[in-house]
Amino acid sequence: MVAAVLAGSALLAGCGAEPPPAPMSPSAGPSTGPSVGPASPSGPASPSVPVELTLAFGGDVHFTERTAGLLKDPATAVGPMAEVLSAADLAVVNLETAVTTRGTPEPKEFHFRAPVTAYDAVKAAGIDAVSIANNHALDYGRVGFADTLDGAAAKGMPVFGGGRTIDEAYAPLILTARGVRVAIVGFSQIHTLAESWKAGPATPGIAVAWDVPRAVAAVKAARERADVVVVFNHWGTERESCPNDNQKTFAAALAEAGADMIIGAHAHVLQGDGWLGRTYVAYGLGNFVWYVGSADTGVLKVRVRGRDVVGAELVPAVVSGTGQPKALTGTSAAAATKRFTDLRRCTGLVPAPPAA
Repeated sequence: MVAAVLAGSALLAGCGAEPPPAPMSPSAGPSTGPSVGPASPSGPASPSVPVELTLAFGGDVHFTERTAGLLKDPATAVGPMAEVLSAADLAVVNLETAVTTRGTPEPKEFHFRAPVTAYDAVKAAGIDAVSIANNHALDYGRVGFADTLDGAAAKGMPVFGGGRTIDEAYAPLILTARGVRVAIVGFSQIHTLAESWKAGPATPGIAVAWDVPRAVAAVKAARERADVVVVFNHWGTERESCPNDNQKTFAAALAEAGADMIIGAHAHVLQGDGWLGRTYVAYGLGNFVWYVGSADTGVLKVRVRGRDVVGAELVPAVVSGTGQPKALTGTSAAAATKRFTDLRRCTGLVPAPPAA
């Protein structure tokens, strides 16, 4: 669907309770942003007549316990919602796991890992890229993280939000869909092990949100190279359907830097959506392919014309007994849609973009 280039409770268990986050010390080296190469003198070459794209997003995906068996047939592992993902011009999820059979568990409560066929599964579902900026990518240390990166390269699955160096971790992934350049960057705002998991000048790791200057610089660099800029964050308080203050503050900084849309996951529940000025924000998409329990989920379809997000809708689903998302219909779908819409009340977001 796209061409890609890297520029530079038991129900909710999985990530553990988060202590109140503390400010992170700046990353080694100046926060000048990733090395993404020079922008063209005239900036992004937007089509003379704006193309309308549909971008699809899902929440957290992994293959462990009940979902591990789904990889016996990677072509069907994600389940029937793959049809919605495949129909979009570009589809993205958060890959909430190390992709490795090696490594040593890190000092944390929950550990997720999957074999390299996890990449076959997400590709078969029509997913074009996955975020690895999360609090499980290094569950099995840097040995496991190296396998995660190597496996993605071997399987041809674009990843973002992590890399072999800090420049690579913060670099935008540039996807081209129907001639439109879409830049995606990813950040983790989870405090646990963030200091040891963050990427360094020559140290593999993830892009963390706590280094706000570098994150802002990454968005600005993406803005220079692309027609549309997407930020995919791993953030929020687990089990809380309202965004916390850190989410709201960071969203405002990213919007100011030039993000056209900000998508999130991690809280294990849906969080509300709406517009922050001209920037569309969906604070949390919850679990998508998940190893325990059942919860509201769905595929978020976002329509963008030029740089303008002109509409968004959640195709409602529920995490089923297999761990796969199953689409809701009829009154169940209507009720789920209303629940999602009502979540906007605590976000500070508005239901529509400002008038042109």
